[in-house]
Amino acid sequence: MSIRIWSTCIVSIVFLSCLPGLAAAEPWGHWRGPTGNSVAPDANPPVHWGPTENVKWKVPIPGLGSGSPVVWDDRVFVVTAVPEQPSARANAQTSLQFQVHCYRLEDGQPLWKQVATTATPHQETHATNGFASASPCTDGEYVLAHFGSRGLYCYTVDGKPVWKREDFGKMITRNGFGEGSSPTIEGELVLVPWDHEGQSALYALDRSTGETVWKVQRDEPTCWATPLVIEHDGRKQVIMNGQNAARSYDLQTGQELWRCGGQTERPVASAVAADGLVFVGSGYRGAFLGAFRPGASGDLAGTDAVVWTIGADTPDIASPLLSSGRIYFHKGKSGLLSCVDAATGKPHYLTERLPGIRNTYASPVAAGGHVYLTGRSGTTVVIKDADTLEIVAENSVGETVDATPAPVGNVLVIRGQEHLFCIARPGD
Repeated sequence: MSIRIWSTCIVSIVFLSCLPGLAAAEPWGHWRGPTGNSVAPDANPPVHWGPTENVKWKVPIPGLGSGSPVVWDDRVFVVTAVPEQPSARANAQTSLQFQVHCYRLEDGQPLWKQVATTATPHQETHATNGFASASPCTDGEYVLAHFGSRGLYCYTVDGKPVWKREDFGKMITRNGFGEGSSPTIEGELVLVPWDHEGQSALYALDRSTGETVWKVQRDEPTCWATPLVIEHDGRKQVIMNGQNAARSYDLQTGQELWRCGGQTERPVASAVAADGLVFVGSGYRGAFLGAFRPGASGDLAGTDAVVWTIGADTPDIASPLLSSGRIYFHKGKSGLLSCVDAATGKPHYLTERLPGIRNTYASPVAAGGHVYLTGRSGTTVVIKDADTLEIVAENSVGETVDATPAPVGNVLVIRGQEHLFCIARPGD
């Protein structure tokens, strides 16, 4: 561990010890959490809330965006796209301000706002999507906000601009569904996925300067997945979903290490990994979820590096959750939930209907022995993190939720269509 990162960790621990309800809370610096599997190992947020019950604070967010909130120490970061003309509707004929907002976790007080750029989108987006769909990420020193074709912007956690990259070009997404792949910070690198109907690529940038360290071209059409970094036999790999193949790349060089076909059209779900296995799936116009051993090389199809596969009811928009040796996933975009054993793929239960949830974009998260499953209606169903389905609570914030919630310490941060919510027990 470098001296800078170690110093940042020490400062974080000291600061967090001073915050009520957040002592020694592990940051949620990426929309997939600290493990990349959508798990907050040390968090214990409430399981009951409502539009007013257990809402510690609620603040309005201008504009529209479905990027998930990320949290570091006392700060919550979100992105949004705001029409320059207040009465205008965001579309490809509207000039938009692409903004980064920072709020104080303790009370929701706005700390800073930056307008990364002002631009008119070159392509429409899906009716349920906006123009600020990629989630920001932070390592406690820098905050990265990715607005796709509008660029990637780096700030300090105090809101000071560090660098920007506006030279990636223009994405042309499948059927004009819009952009939304999120970057990943790993050590000194920022990984930027760039899959679209033109020449696709995966970039690794220097996180301090934004300069390209390596770039690898990908023979992939539009994909909305986020890179996952794992370590296997002392070597770090970047795992990426893709319509043609799931792939692994060497983190330091970008060299492709292995691939395996079988995915469906226009994949969205991001990979998860643990205990020597990598899991990649998709669920649009088909179904696939597979477990791979990352130590192999080349094309894994038909080899024993493919441990198991599932060919029905696999996730589409929402990514799977890997917690306590179990993989949880929705069928397509529905509220039907399945849970399988990660080591074998054998089902604990399949396509169980969740009350109050019909459509899902947000990914499941796990914390405090529970799994939080959020539908587009704003309903979050809380279940036990267990082999059998046990519903603990059904909650709602009263507005659309497409972003994945962030569990940190004893609170849950939820980004709705119109507001940012902090859910906490009384006194926390």
